[in-house]
Amino acid sequence: MNWSSIFGFSVPVEESIVRGTVTFFVVFVLMRVVGQRESGGLGLTDVLLVVLMSEAAAAGLQGSRISSVSDGTILVATVLFWSVSLDALAYRFPRIAGWVKARPRPLIEDGTLNRKVMLREFMTYDEVMSQLRLHGVDELASVERAYVEPNGMISIIRVPGPSPD
Repeated sequence: MNWSSIFGFSVPVEESIVRGTVTFFVVFVLMRVVGQRESGGLGLTDVLLVVLMSEAAAAGLQGSRISSVSDGTILVATVLFWSVSLDALAYRFPRIAGWVKARPRPLIEDGTLNRKVMLREFMTYDEVMSQLRLHGVDELASVERAYVEPNGMISIIRVPGPSPD
C-alpha cells in the first residue's frame, strides 16, 4: 500500500482552496438565479453543501489517481468554510443577508396573483391552485397573502373571517 498516494497532495493546497472557492460561488450564484422552488424543502446553502461536498469527497473515496483523500478533504473543508462563513455574515450583517439568503416572494396579495413571481419561479396558474388546495383553499379571493418561501414551499395567510370546516 502506498500511503503517500492516499494521503499526499496531488495538487497544491492553494489550488484546491481556489478551486473549491470558485466552484462554491459559481454554483451558489447559479442556484440563486434558478429560483427558490427548485431546491425543494431544503435551503439553497443546504443543497449546495450536499452536492459540492459529495463531489469533493468522491475522488478521494474512489482512489482516483488524480486526487487523494487529502485533496478531497481540503475541498470539503473549503466548501464548509464558505457555507458557514456566508451564514455567519448573513446573521451578523442583515444587509448582506439580502444577497446571501433568499427572501419570501409575495405570490398572492389580496386575492391577486403576482405574475412576476410566477414567471420568476416558473409557476403556472394550475400549480398555484394546486398549492392552494393542499392548504384547504379553493379560491384566490380567500387568500390575503401567499408567499414562495426560501425553501420553495408556499405559505398562505387567509382572509380574516370564519375558518372553513
